[in-house]
This record gives sequence, structure tokens and C-alpha cells, in this order.
Amino acid sequence: MSIAPLIILFVIFYFLLIRPQQKRAKEHKQMISALQKGDSVITSGGIHGRITAVNEDSVTVEISEGVRVKVSKEAVTVRKPQS
Repeated sequence: MSIAPLIILFVIFYFLLIRPQQKRAKEHKQMISALQKGDSVITSGGIHGRITAVNEDSVTVEISEGVRVKVSKEAVTVRKPQS
């Protein structure tokens, strides 16, 4: 029984699924570490707002004037470009 087809299948699986996921996770981690006060963000729940405070493991997002929500840094999925 040849093991070559299994190795080829694993290599294909790695390059199509595992490696892109690792790249996305690395980019997300870099984005989270670069968050700062004043950044416009979108959370994983779809909430749009502006960061008013950055803590060690959370950020405070102002979603409307005077309405602030504290969320985990990992919940921030998109950092919108400055306009």
C-alpha cells in the first residue's frame, strides 16, 4: 500500500485550508495589537463605533453619542480606514 497519496492529500489540505487560516489569525492579532483610541471599528456582532479607551484585554467603543460599550479586543473584527 502506497503512502504517497496520503502525503499528497495532506499537503493539498495544508495549503488550501490550514495555511490561509493561520495567515488570517496572524493578521487579526496584528490588527488587535494596533488598536488605539479614535479608531473606527466593527465588532463581531456588527456594532459600528469609535474606540474611546483601550485596556489590556478590552476596548470601550462609543456606538452613539454618550453610549459606550465595553467589548473584548477579540470581538473587534474590522478596523475601518480613517476618513
